[in-house]
Amino acid sequence: MFWLRVSQRGRPEYNRLIVQTAALSCASDFEGNLSMDYVRQVLERLHRSSPAQPEYYQAAGEILRNLQPLLEKQPAYLHEAIIERIVEPERQILFRVCWTDDHGRIHVNKGYRIQFNSALGPYKGGLRFHPSVTSNVIKFLGFEQIFKNALTGLPIGGAKGGSDFDPKGKSDTEVMRFCQAFMTELFRHIGPTVDVPAGDIGVGAREIGYLYGQYKRLTHRYEGVLTGKGLAWGGSLARKEATGYGVVYFAQHMLREKRQDIVGKTCLVSGSGNVATYTIEKLYQLGAKPITCSDSSGTIHQPNGIDLAVLKQVKEVERGRLSEYAKRTKGATYVPAADYPQDGHAVWRFKADAAFPGATQNEVTVADARALLANGVTCVAEGSNMASTNDAIDVFIDSGICYGPGKAANAGGVAVSQLEMAQNSSMTAWTFEEVDARLHAIMEGIYRQCSETSKEFGNPGNFVMGANIAGFRKVADAMRQQGVY
Repeated sequence: MFWLRVSQRGRPEYNRLIVQTAALSCASDFEGNLSMDYVRQVLERLHRSSPAQPEYYQAAGEILRNLQPLLEKQPAYLHEAIIERIVEPERQILFRVCWTDDHGRIHVNKGYRIQFNSALGPYKGGLRFHPSVTSNVIKFLGFEQIFKNALTGLPIGGAKGGSDFDPKGKSDTEVMRFCQAFMTELFRHIGPTVDVPAGDIGVGAREIGYLYGQYKRLTHRYEGVLTGKGLAWGGSLARKEATGYGVVYFAQHMLREKRQDIVGKTCLVSGSGNVATYTIEKLYQLGAKPITCSDSSGTIHQPNGIDLAVLKQVKEVERGRLSEYAKRTKGATYVPAADYPQDGHAVWRFKADAAFPGATQNEVTVADARALLANGVTCVAEGSNMASTNDAIDVFIDSGICYGPGKAANAGGVAVSQLEMAQNSSMTAWTFEEVDARLHAIMEGIYRQCSETSKEFGNPGNFVMGANIAGFRKVADAMRQQGVY
């Protein structure tokens, strides 16, 4: 067995890749077991073709480690170079984005669109505008997107894109100029049956509007090429709520399997964007109490419950910081990022019953995971992509708590994005209740796939294994049936 682990030193952004090899006796051919030599060859090729991309190696290593039972049971998946093909993107698009600020200064950013796999349908995945964006980040996100999209059961492939542009502190006109420049380069590579981007961190309704306007200007076509659009021009009700609502629905099903209920649970939530905000909203609707949220500058802890109305005003309307939220609410403690523990994040160090990471990748360290368990958490459902390090995941799985990995638990966003595509194609608009009901059914379906697959391979409750194997099988079967392309 071969796997990748990410060690944390200080903050999660200081990831250090450690490759470990277990001394196992494996057959030298591929017919019986996934040999160490074979896995090494795949990962070594990634190191050569994609140097210095630790998050990408981490994502690939997690998949390979969890596919072991499938490949031993059904070695046919080792033929036709399925694994070698699936870890390499079908297409990587890198471009320069030049834009002018309000003072006439010219700025240059990098733009990315990585179209990873189209075996199940047109490429689908968000655009992220954030200073941390690199090809490494986009590749790991795109790779995860393949399997997340497969789990929804909807006809969509996997992709991701974005830029190192930071919308924070920019005027609306500066954001518009950037979005127009970005779309001027991207438009020739996307389309309603080719690639349909959505929003992600830093790309909300404002950015989607500017991107769509430029696409329409360049192509003279009014079509569903982006999701997350405004309701007046092709958007879907429940889209902005979808990821947050979906992750709570997933947690609800995990808890029911353990004969528990989310009602009355005290919950930790990280982040304060769409995912976190609507996780908090759905938790309240289902009778739970969210007591934390965070942004890049600090964490709010409010034992009597987060004030959702104030949070929406500060973050969605004013685009402000949580330090401002703390000034407006009673009983809220603000922990600045400078005061975080050296081995993780302050948001995970409070007593609670459940945790919902909703900020960014590797935000839950192994020390955070141990702190969560020590503080009584029995359910973790990831709203962000690859929220936990591999060491943290091991802690959760070994403990036997309910653990929903991001590629399963946060698939609600892309699911409703595809429902928006369906509404665009039929030129209809569904009610909020209809979209929400479909979302709930999709999340229940993902939960059942993860649960049943984990039982099939002798590890009931291991939803990491269940999600990876279930998603991989769908994509791999389609690739085999479509031949080499």
